[in-house]
Amino acid sequence: MIHVVAIITAKPGKRDEILKNFKANVPAVHAEKGCIEYGATVDTDGGPFAKFGPDTFVVIEKWESMDDLKAHGASAHMKAYGEKNKDLVANRAVHVLQNA
Repeated sequence: MIHVVAIITAKPGKRDEILKNFKANVPAVHAEKGCIEYGATVDTDGGPFAKFGPDTFVVIEKWESMDDLKAHGASAHMKAYGEKNKDLVANRAVHVLQNA
């Protein structure tokens, strides 16, 4: 199994717009071959935990194989999603992991 943690930082005040676009794209991603999990997360309220901040969200993904993840990245809907958000994103860090 392949795990992905993608940390997306929006330009100030643009996170909600990106999340709206993200949520609209989720059904297409869930329909992809090999998609086990794909969803956006944000900081919880309260607690003494480290925070990403109000402009950042984290995408948690699980894929059956690296080939499935590569096909996801090359899909037409992900290219359209990237184009729609290109002027809204300040930074993006994608970590691809495997079970230890």
